[in-house]
Parts: sequence; structure tokens; C-alpha cells
Amino acid sequence: MRENLEEREQKKRKRDVERFLHEQQAALEEEKSRIEKWKQTVQEEEPMRKPQKNAVRNREFAVVTYLFLAVFLGMIAYFAYFQAEKSEAFINSPYNARQDVFADRIVRGDILSAQGDVLAVTDVANDGTETRSYPYGRMFAHAVGFSTNGKSGIESLDNFQLLRSHSFFLEKIINEVRGKKNKGDTVVTTLDTSVQKAAYDALGANQGAVIAMEPSTGKILAMVSKPDFDPNTIAADWESITDASNGSSVLLNRVTQGLYPPGSTFKIFTLCAYMQQKKNYKNYRYQCEGNLTKDGNSIHCFDNAVHGQEDLKTAFAKSCNTAFSEIGLSLSLNKFAALNDRLLFNSPLPCDLPYSKSSYVMKAGASAGEVMQTAIGQGKTLVSPYHLALVMAAITNDGVLMRPYLVDRVASHDGAEVSSQEPEAYGRLFTAKQSAVLKQYLRAVVSQGTAERLDSQSYTAGGKTGSAEFTDAKDSHAWFLGYAEQKEGKELVVSVIVEGAGTGGMYAVPAAKAVFDAYFAAS
Repeated sequence: MRENLEEREQKKRKRDVERFLHEQQAALEEEKSRIEKWKQTVQEEEPMRKPQKNAVRNREFAVVTYLFLAVFLGMIAYFAYFQAEKSEAFINSPYNARQDVFADRIVRGDILSAQGDVLAVTDVANDGTETRSYPYGRMFAHAVGFSTNGKSGIESLDNFQLLRSHSFFLEKIINEVRGKKNKGDTVVTTLDTSVQKAAYDALGANQGAVIAMEPSTGKILAMVSKPDFDPNTIAADWESITDASNGSSVLLNRVTQGLYPPGSTFKIFTLCAYMQQKKNYKNYRYQCEGNLTKDGNSIHCFDNAVHGQEDLKTAFAKSCNTAFSEIGLSLSLNKFAALNDRLLFNSPLPCDLPYSKSSYVMKAGASAGEVMQTAIGQGKTLVSPYHLALVMAAITNDGVLMRPYLVDRVASHDGAEVSSQEPEAYGRLFTAKQSAVLKQYLRAVVSQGTAERLDSQSYTAGGKTGSAEFTDAKDSHAWFLGYAEQKEGKELVVSVIVEGAGTGGMYAVPAAKAVFDAYFAAS
């Protein structure tokens, strides 16, 4: 009985399977029939649809292809740009930890003056201890900088160059086999030792700044800022020179980062605006009585001097405050602001070191008092010695500003050149005609005005003095901004500020003269 039941169950399962297979076979046949019908329909429609489909597909393929090609070419272009323009700056960044790896294999290279004097060197003791030393001590402090407790100056600017070696490859291989560090490359600066010393000594114990540069090349020959520091003892002195509680500003490079009221040096800008806006400027006449009052605001000439009858050149040479206040009142303030923006106020400056932007804020609608003050370099205007040097360099170089630079070339430690800096025009600030006229006015300041101390037999000088008030007590910063040249074509621009000293003619002009004398004595 049990066997009959099992047989019946097996037969039932067999029938179920056969039925399922039959149903699946029928479904498969039906699907095949449907596919055949679809194929036949497609074949009948293909002659009409194929060209359109191919055109669409080809167009889509072309778009995708060109898109990928554009992306690829863009990546290649950026890679080339990065390699040529950005890679070294990226590697040279003080935040790049890769530099620490270089320091493990390379003895930091030397920094030299333009004459080959050693400004920074790494001394290696017998036990391998390295000490960075600065033979000239404080003299090049802000320009060369330091490499302990961070980095500044050229030590920061060319950190990467100092930590790589282009020594002869066999020498490098031998040193690496011996486990000895290779010597880093040498950075040769544009700094002139004798000109730097003259600028440093001229400031003496005063706070202030001096910058000297060649207008025809952009080479910076001297950069002095005081108060200064000794880079040889920077680690030991770090706490005292960074103590904010005593108002320390020792690390501030006043040449590029100091901002001051420009005083009468700003009359160069006011003069330029007047010449630009008044085509008959040569006919300017003014009777100076030592005082000018407008809407209750009074301006006095320095030391209450009465200059009498003046033309434009005489007013500029004598630095007549009342004449230039009156000139300021006659100007279109919008055009004046536009000119100053073009002359690098409120603008980025071509500068490799940290710097502060100069500030000019007077616009149309300013009160008579603000206009009168601003026109003579007081009011809210602030400027750096570096910025003024750039403007004077452009005037001296027929209106073209050359891009300033501090590093002339990089060489391997045995003297083979690795790279060099060529003079490069930054842009035109004045026309050649404007520059020629401005130089005549600047020359008059020396020949018959407030900078007569600069008259010399060995060179021809021109410039503008300034006494910039900065407190209610009428304390003044002493300014001089000018140029000197010889017939042979040798030229130098100098910008000097002596903080709180007094008049520019008394204190800043002698400092500029010392720099000019040192420069031209070498010719």
C-alpha cells in the first residue's frame, strides 16, 4: 500500500514538471515569435531611420570626444604653467614641509652681496653642528633676514634655492655615499655693500628707513630699516624683540611695511595732477603771504615763511604749502583720485617682500580743509618709503617703472650659474614728456629750493623734501625722495624717512647725500 502511494506521488511530480516545461516552452516560442516580428519591423524601417540615428550618434560622439580633449589639453596646459610659474613658489612656501627634507641633505647655501661679500653663511663644526652666521650683523638685518625662529628677508624669499644643490654630480654622489651633506646653492643679491653701509650709517641712532635702487634696471642696492636686530642672536633675543607689551616693532621692515603721512613729498602727486588737468600750468602765478584760509580752515607755510610772488616751479622748489593748498582746491577730486590710483595708491605693489599698501582716500565732496591738507601730504594719506621710491624710479626712467628685485642670480657653491634675473618693465606710470618736465621741477628743489645741500660737482640731483606732521604736538618725520645721475648715464633713486627728526632738508637730505656719494664714488 505504501509503495503504491509513493508511486502515485512520483507520477504526480513528473506530470507537474512536464506541465511546467511545456508552459515554459510555449512562452519561449511566443517570445521568439515576438522578436522575429520586431526584427522584421526594424528592417523595414531601417532605410528611413538609419541616417538620422547615425547622425545623432556621430554628433554625440564628437561632442564627448571634444569635451574630453578640451579637458585633457587644459590639464596639460595647467601642468606646464604650474611647472614653469608656480612649482618653485609652491616648494619655496614656508608652509611646505618638504623643505625640512632638503635641510636634512643640504648645508644651507651662502648669501652674497653684489660684490661677493658674504652676508650669510652656514658654519659646520667637526661634529656636524650647523650654525647660520651673518658677518655684517645688523647692517643687512631686514634685507637678508634670518633663518632661525622662522624666516624673513632673502632667507625666506630664496629659501628653496639655498636648500638645493647644483654641485657637480660626481661630487654629490661621493658625498651621499659618504653620508656627507652637499653644499647648497649660493644666492647673489643686488645689494651693494658700500651703498648699504652708507645708508645704515646715515640713519645712525634714528628710527626710519632708506631704500636705494637703480631706476634703469630695478636693482635694489640698499635697504635699511631701524630699529634693527642682530640676526646672529635672533634666537636668544626672540622674546624681547617680539614682546608686544613694550611696543616692539623691531622686526617690521619700515622700507616696505612702514606707512607714514608723506608730507611735502606728496606735492609731486599734486603737481602732476595740476599739470594733467590744467593745460596752461606754465602760466600759474601765486602771491604767497604765508597763510591761506578757506571756509574757516587755515594753512601756513613752514615756519610762517612768506614766499611772495611765485610761479609753479618756484612754489614747488620752496615747498610752498599755501600755493599747493590753493592748487588742490582747483582740482577735480575724482580725477585726482584716479591719478593716484594709477600711481599705485590703494594698489598691489611689485614687491617680493611683505609690504603694506599705501592709502589715498579723498574723493569728490571732501571739505575744503581736507582738500587743503591732502594736497600738501597731510590728512589721511599714508605711504611707504618703498612706494615713493617706485614713483621716483619711474620719473627718472622716462616714465617706465622697472620691476624691483633683490636677487641677481643663483649659482652653485663652486660658481657655476644656475639662474639669473634680467631687468623687466613693470609698466608705464608717466609719459616720457611728463617725466622730463617733472625732473626739471625736482631739479629746481636742489638748485634753488629746500634740498640745496645736495648740490654736487660729481653728479646732478633732484628731488623733494618733506616734513610730515604726525601728532598734535606738530612733531615731524623728515622725508627726502629724489634721484642723482651722471653724464655717463649712471643713475640712482633714494627714498629716506627719519622718524620724528624734523625737517626733510635738515635731516633726510644729508642721509640721501651720503648714499649718493657712496654710489657715485665707486664709478
